[in-house]
Amino acid sequence: MLRPRKVKYNKARKIRIRRTEQRQTKVVFGEYGLKVLDGGQISSRQIEAVRRVIVRKLKRTGKVWIRIFPDVPVTAKPNEVRMGRGKGSVDKWVAVVKPGTVIYEVGSTKEIAAQNALMSAAKKLSMKCSFVKR
Repeated sequence: MLRPRKVKYNKARKIRIRRTEQRQTKVVFGEYGLKVLDGGQISSRQIEAVRRVIVRKLKRTGKVWIRIFPDVPVTAKPNEVRMGRGKGSVDKWVAVVKPGTVIYEVGSTKEIAAQNALMSAAKKLSMKCSFVKR
């Protein structure tokens, strides 16, 4: 699973998504991409699960680029613990995604195979996605 090697502060505040993405909205590396229509958080486990689905559907023919990285820690306290006593320990790492962000790209494969792979991989995510071309 993806996670940063070293961070300056090991616990972060909650990030709120207020507007749409301005920078990562176009397909740059490959020919086809998966664009997020809703904002939210994508965990490192979800990123890996989507990558596996794409690679399996393409049958190792195309190239896959992951455009997001989980660099925000999310903390959680154990079950049945009373309130207080500080913030919980780091539970998982997430990537905060704004609406309109291209999160995966696929290249050097046919359009039908890329669309099939990306849309079946989008079912692993908890947000609406769309297939985009360069």
